[in-house]
Amino acid sequence: MTSVLVVDDDPRLLRALRITLEARGYQVIAATDGRTALAAAAEPEPDIIVLDLGLPDLEGVDVICALRGWTTAPIVVLSGRAGGTDKIAALDAGADDYVTKPFRIEELLARLRAVARRAAIPSEMPVVAVGDYLIDLDARRVTPKPDSGGVGEIRLTPTEWHLLDLLVRNPEKLLTYRDLLPPVGGPAPKERSHYLREYIGRLRRKLEPDPTRPRHLITEPGIGYRFQP
Repeated sequence: MTSVLVVDDDPRLLRALRITLEARGYQVIAATDGRTALAAAAEPEPDIIVLDLGLPDLEGVDVICALRGWTTAPIVVLSGRAGGTDKIAALDAGADDYVTKPFRIEELLARLRAVARRAAIPSEMPVVAVGDYLIDLDARRVTPKPDSGGVGEIRLTPTEWHLLDLLVRNPEKLLTYRDLLPPVGGPAPKERSHYLREYIGRLRRKLEPDPTRPRHLITEPGIGYRFQP
């Protein structure tokens, strides 16, 4: 049974989430503040953490940083803070995804399933399909699927490989501009979104069946991108 630590200072929301998640087969641990959450996450370690940023004692981002000091359990932020700055700060601190309140329970459940799938992915990636092509990350080859509409092996630049590798190795994970940019060099912060938009556009034109309606390389406006298998 998958265990979920839910951290929120709203008792009504906690109760509703407990009822809903337990009905879906999850084991739920509840905490109403940051310090209680850190203690609850220590032993036994939950499989997934759902965390509000607006806690009464600690900033949610500080809780994420503390958790990331010793646990790799996926963290899904569930917060009323809808601004891009808050989202990027949480993701840069180590959160795996971000759901904004008010939210649809189906969306939250989908995010929980996605982070659980990612946690179970082996370190060695198999060949991954994108549109009409097969991507072999280890061999760095993009070849057409058999009997597909692919036009032959696709050549990618080093920057395109860098971005595609990060996205494909983190399926369904929201990656920020900072995650995707090379660790050294690259554009100034104000130029990041334009820089990435240009290269993601090139990848879409090469790989997506319809680049104007991408199915695999998805934009998260103002934050970054995610790869949808």
